[in-house]
Amino acid sequence: MKKIVLFVCTAMLFIACGPTNDVISSQVQNQNTYWQQHVDYKMDIDMNVNNYQYKGKQTLIYTNNSPDDLNKVFYHLYFNAFQPGSQMDVRSLNIKDPDRRVRDRISKLKPDEIGYIKVNTLKQNGVAVLHETVGTILEVTLNQPIKSGESVTLEMDFDAQVPIQIRRSGRNSKEGVALSMSQWYPKLAEYDFEGWHTPPYIAREFHGVWGDFDVTIHIDKNYTVGGTGYLQNPQEIGHGYQDKTKPLNVPNTEKLSWHFKAPNVHDFMWAADPEYNHDVLKMENGIDLHFLYKKTLDVNYLKNWKDLQPKTAELMTYFSDNVGQYPYKQYSVIQGGDGGMEYAMSTLITGKRKFGSLFGVTAHEMAHTWFQFLLASNESLHPWMDEGFTTYISGKASNKILKKGLANPSSGSYKGYRKLVKAGNEESLSTHADRYHTNRAYSTGSYSKGNIFLSQLEYVIGSDNVAKGLKKYFTDFSFKHPTPNDIKRSMEKVSGIHLDWYLNEWTQTTHTIDYGVKNVDGKTITLERIGQMPMPLDIEVTYTDGSKESFNIALEMMRGNKPTSATILKDWGWAYPTYSFKVMKPVKSVIIDKSGLMADVNLENNSFKTN
Repeated sequence: MKKIVLFVCTAMLFIACGPTNDVISSQVQNQNTYWQQHVDYKMDIDMNVNNYQYKGKQTLIYTNNSPDDLNKVFYHLYFNAFQPGSQMDVRSLNIKDPDRRVRDRISKLKPDEIGYIKVNTLKQNGVAVLHETVGTILEVTLNQPIKSGESVTLEMDFDAQVPIQIRRSGRNSKEGVALSMSQWYPKLAEYDFEGWHTPPYIAREFHGVWGDFDVTIHIDKNYTVGGTGYLQNPQEIGHGYQDKTKPLNVPNTEKLSWHFKAPNVHDFMWAADPEYNHDVLKMENGIDLHFLYKKTLDVNYLKNWKDLQPKTAELMTYFSDNVGQYPYKQYSVIQGGDGGMEYAMSTLITGKRKFGSLFGVTAHEMAHTWFQFLLASNESLHPWMDEGFTTYISGKASNKILKKGLANPSSGSYKGYRKLVKAGNEESLSTHADRYHTNRAYSTGSYSKGNIFLSQLEYVIGSDNVAKGLKKYFTDFSFKHPTPNDIKRSMEKVSGIHLDWYLNEWTQTTHTIDYGVKNVDGKTITLERIGQMPMPLDIEVTYTDGSKESFNIALEMMRGNKPTSATILKDWGWAYPTYSFKVMKPVKSVIIDKSGLMADVNLENNSFKTN
C-alpha cells in the first residue's frame, strides 16, 4: 500500500496541527492521529569499478500523507560531506576529541578521492523543476505544491563518486573491501509533525522515509554484491544466491545486473567486492542469514566468521522473542565500512576481529534492526533511543548466548556515565547529536546513559514490566517513527506507574542521583536526597540478630509501586530533603539499592553500619 492508513493513537498527547513552521515539542506526536510520508524508489545504477564513479537514474513516487501542502522538498546528498572544506571536515578539524577515523583525512582528499553526488536533471511529473545543491542538501522548489493526500513523481539523473573510505561509506577500506555503499543515493528528507528534517551531514546518523525500493545495480561480473533487499534474478547472477536445484543462466557480459527489491524499509545499503565469500544459513523459521566476508582473511579470522553464523541465528531468535518478530525474509552480515553500522536488513562491520569482538559488534548492529530501524526514531534528535536501547538489549542477548553470567550486563555503562559526570563533561540527552561539545559526551550519553534509561527503569517499575513494555512499544510503533514520549507511554501502560518525571529528569536535564543514609538512631533510619533527580528507593536493613528486611519507598509522583516482595513504606514527596522510618529491631547496617541498577553518582554514602 502506498497510502499509510491513519490510526488513532490514544497514547499520544493532543497537539493542534499548525503550519509547517510552528514550533512543536519533539517529545510528542501531533494531534490524536498519526501519519507518515511514503516513498517508492526505483533506481538504475551503472557502476565503474575502475574509477569508482557511477551514474544513476532515480524515479521517486512521493506520497504526502501529512495534513500540509508542500511547496518544497529536500534530498540528502551524503557523499558531498567527503570533500575538503565541508562541514564534516571543518567540524572534525575543530572538535576537541575528533573521531580517529576522520581527524584531518577529509581535508587531504584529492579530486579523484572525494565523494560527490551531482544532480544533473530533476523533473516533477515530467516537467523540469528548480533545484540547488547546498552542501549535503538538495533544495527543490516545486512547480506545484504537493497537496495533502496527493502523490508526485520525481525523476532524477545523477552522477556520483565513491569517496575513499573514511566514515561508514567508501571504497578500499583498510581491510581491502572495495565498496561499502551506504547513504549513496539522493535520499528524500523526512517530513513529519515537526516539519522537515534537513540537518547537514556532519558526523552522526540518519532519518528516512518509509517506503519500497526497486534497485538495479550494473557492476563488474567478478564482484559479489550483498545488502538490503531480496535479489530478484538469482539464476542470472549466481555468486551464492542461486537455487542449486535449478540451472544457472548467467549472461556472458562484462557486467551483471543485480536486481533487488526491498519492501517497507527506510534505507537501502549495498556492498561489493571481488573476493567475498558468501555463506547462507537458513533458519528453521524461513529467514536466510547471509554472510559476506573476504576469502583472503587470515585463517583465524575465517574461522571466527564461520563460528559467528550459528550465533547470529541465536541473536535473531533472542531479539525476536524479547522485542518483536523480525518481519523480513533475510538479513546480511557484511564485512565492510569502518567499524559497525546498521542498515535495512543488513549491517556493515569490520572483519579482522577476535571472536568476542566479532560477535559483539554483530549483536549490537543486528539489535539496531529493532531500535532505529523497525522502531525508526530520529537518530539526530534522540540518539539515546537507538544507541542506548540497542546497547541494553544486545548486552542482555550476549549475556545469555555467551553464558557470561553477569548480574547486570549494563554495568559498564554505569561506570562510563559516572566517569563523565565526575569529569564535568555531561550534556543533556536532549542535545542534537551533531551539537555535543565533545564526541565523548555524545557517545557516553547516547550509548551509556541511553542504556541506563532502560536498565534503571527495571529498578523503577520492575524488570518484568520493562520486558513487557518493550514488547508493547514494538507492537504499537514498529514501522513508525516513535518519539521519547512513546517509549514512556508504553512503559506507563504496562506498569500503571507515572513516568513523566523520569523521562524529563533523565533525558532533558543533567540532574544527578545522589541518595545517602544520613543517620541511624536506634530503630529510626533517616535517608537524605542530595542530588536533584528524584528516585524511588530499595532499602535492605540487616538487624543485629543477623536477620534482614527489605523496604521499598516509591516517589509520590509515581502514583504507584513496582511489583515487589519488600515491605512498602509511605511515598516520598520529592520536595522533602530527608525521609525517616522506624523498624522493629536494632539495626546493624543499611544499604540503598543493593541491585546496583540505580545510577547514583556517589556510592560511598549508600550504606551505613552501626558501631
